[in-house]
Amino acid sequence: MIRHSLLAIVLIAAAPAAFAQPAAMPLIDAHVHYSHDAWTTVPTDEAIAILRRSNLRKVLVSSSSDEGTQRLYKAAPDLIVPELRPYRSRGEISTWFRDETIITHMEERLKQYRYVGIGEFHLYGESADLPVPRRMVQLAKQHKLFLHAHSDIDAVERIFKQDPQAMVLWAHSGFDRPDAVRALLQRHPNLWADLAFRNDHASQGKVDAAWRSLFEEFPDRFMVGTDTFTPERWYYIEEHAKYSRGWLPDLPAPLAEKIAYRNAEALFARTGFKVDR
Repeated sequence: MIRHSLLAIVLIAAAPAAFAQPAAMPLIDAHVHYSHDAWTTVPTDEAIAILRRSNLRKVLVSSSSDEGTQRLYKAAPDLIVPELRPYRSRGEISTWFRDETIITHMEERLKQYRYVGIGEFHLYGESADLPVPRRMVQLAKQHKLFLHAHSDIDAVERIFKQDPQAMVLWAHSGFDRPDAVRALLQRHPNLWADLAFRNDHASQGKVDAAWRSLFEEFPDRFMVGTDTFTPERWYYIEEHAKYSRGWLPDLPAPLAEKIAYRNAEALFARTGFKVDR
């Protein structure tokens, strides 16, 4: 009888460990914006709470204007990894590359704050060769930053022609097909790609065959991201984290970990930015 009682005590004590939920896969969200139109809808404390609830390891944040990024970084330096967006307002998306005052804006912010990258910026084709984008590429090289480019293949090629050693994070993987993404990655060893705002790479927890082949060929070059380009998208961050944790386990564990967070960490480290733990 005593023996049975002791056994019951042991089993009860072990039960919490036996039935504990597995820890959530670490994730770095490499594509988040906190622009001026989100500050009222999603106050800073609420934004940080959303990111914490999503169990994110780090979050790469840019904003229009940069004040949004600085608000989040000040509130949670252990979580936020800042990058400098050229825009002072969302309305400059289609005009910034012809506006020489953007150069002064970037130079002043780079003197005042520390970043891992410049972007996300929208830039296409021959516009990449205009004086303002050229100066941006020079500033990235001078400050050892990567360029987060929402661009077509032509613009990415022009950036690398200006600086063959540039580090470029290709937003949304260019919204291009896996074969086109592969060709560009093959040509440029300093090109990375985020998967923000696309879901063709995985569905119902399964990775698409063409994307699987691409991930396996370039295991060090992809990372996940949400893209909160409107305030409403902030409320999708938690759901996107669940989605990412749903399909990543369909890959071999070492590859899944790289895409989930290790590739982003490695890119941040190349800029010399000290990420708080």
